[in-house]
Amino acid sequence: MRVSLGSVPARRTLKLAQNALTMVGALALGYCLAVFLEAEFYQHGAARDFARELRLKEGNKAAPVDSVAPVRTPDRHGVVGSLEIPRIGVSAMVVEGVDDGDLKRAVGHIPGTALPWEPGNVGIAGHRDTFFRPLRSIRPDDTITVSTLQGAYRYGVVSTSVVGPEDIRVLYPAGRDSLTLVTCFPFEYVGSAPKRFIVRADRLSGR
Repeated sequence: MRVSLGSVPARRTLKLAQNALTMVGALALGYCLAVFLEAEFYQHGAARDFARELRLKEGNKAAPVDSVAPVRTPDRHGVVGSLEIPRIGVSAMVVEGVDDGDLKRAVGHIPGTALPWEPGNVGIAGHRDTFFRPLRSIRPDDTITVSTLQGAYRYGVVSTSVVGPEDIRVLYPAGRDSLTLVTCFPFEYVGSAPKRFIVRADRLSGR
C-alpha cells in the first residue's frame, strides 16, 4: 500500500486548524457568557438598590420641605433610574454615561441631553444586541416609562427613523418634553453597524 508523504503534513495542519478554530469559538462563547452574566448581575443589583432608595424616599415624603435635599445630577456611571417598554419586553436600568462599560451593563443617559425630570429632550442609548434588541418591534403609541427618584415619567412613541451616526440633530430639543432612544442599525448587522435607529417619544400629560 502506497502512502502519499505530502498528505500527512496536510492532515496535521488541518487538524491543528480545526483545534484552533474550536478554541477560538470556545473563548468567544465564554466571553459572551461572561458579558451577559456581568450585565445580569449588575441589573439585578442596581434594580434592588434603586427600589430600596425609592422606598426610603417615599417614606420621607412627610419630612419638612426645608429638610428635603435638592435634586442633583447623577454621578458619572451612577444610576439614573429604570426604563420600561412593556409591550416589547424592554426593562433596563439607566446609568449616567454611554461609555463601553456603561452600555455593557445597562442603557445610558446621553450626557448633555435633558434628564427625565428636566424640560427638554432626554437621550438614552443602548446596544442593539442586548437591552435595545426588542426596539425592532416598537411602534407608534407604545408607552415608555422612565422611573427615577424624582418620579415616573411616561412617554408615547410618535415615530422611528434611521440616521447616520453623525446626525446629532435627533437629540436637539423639539419644543416639547420628549425622549429619544438611540441604538445601532441594522439590528442583524455583523460588526460595527453603519446607521442609528431612533425612537422618538413625547411625554404624556400627568406623570
